[in-house]
Amino acid sequence: MTEAVSSSSAGAQPSDADLVARFLAEQNPYYFTLLYRRYAGKVYAKCLSMLANEAQARDAVQDIFIKVFLNLSRFNEKSAFSTWLYSITYNYCIDLIRRKKKMPVLLADDVSRVSDEPVPEVPDSVLLEMKQERLEEVLRHLSEGDRIVLLMKYMDDMSIKEMADFFQKTESAIKMQIMRAKIRAQAIYEQLYGKDPLVS
Repeated sequence: MTEAVSSSSAGAQPSDADLVARFLAEQNPYYFTLLYRRYAGKVYAKCLSMLANEAQARDAVQDIFIKVFLNLSRFNEKSAFSTWLYSITYNYCIDLIRRKKKMPVLLADDVSRVSDEPVPEVPDSVLLEMKQERLEEVLRHLSEGDRIVLLMKYMDDMSIKEMADFFQKTESAIKMQIMRAKIRAQAIYEQLYGKDPLVS
C-alpha cells in the first residue's frame, strides 16, 4: 500500500501537493480521482455562479478537469493547488462567456486606469452578512466583471497580488475594482430588498 493511502486510512488526509506529486510519479489515476472528488463540487459552484446555467456548468467542470489532468505537470507549487485550479476555472468560464457574446469580457471598469476620484469605503460585511440566497441573487444581477472579482476575493480568498497577476493589472486597480463592485452590490441589494436587514 502506498504511503499516501496509508496516511489517509490512518486518519490524515493527504495534501493536494502530495496527491499531485504521487500522481506525477506513479501515473496512478487514483490520486487524480481524489483531487477531483475534493474539488469538483467547488468548481461546479464557481462555474454556475459565472455561467448561470446548470448544464453549461456541468460540462465546464468536465472540461476544466481534463485541462487540469493534461497540464498537471506544469503545476509548480508557487501557489496552492486550489488557487491554480480556480485560475483555470475562471479563465475557462471567461473564455466561454467571451465566445458566447463574441466580445471580450472585461472588468466592469477600465482597471488599467485608476481614477483619483474618491470612492466611499464599503465594509466587507455588506457581502459577508447577506443571507446566502440573497447574495446569490445579487451576484446574478452584477456584471461578469464585478461578479468575477467578488468571487475571487470573497469565495476563493485570493490575495490582491494574485488577482493583479491574473488580470495583469496593478494592485491599486484591483482594489478600486473590488470597492466599486461592492458599492454596486450594495445598490443592487437595496433595489431588490429595500432596507431589509442583511441577516435575519
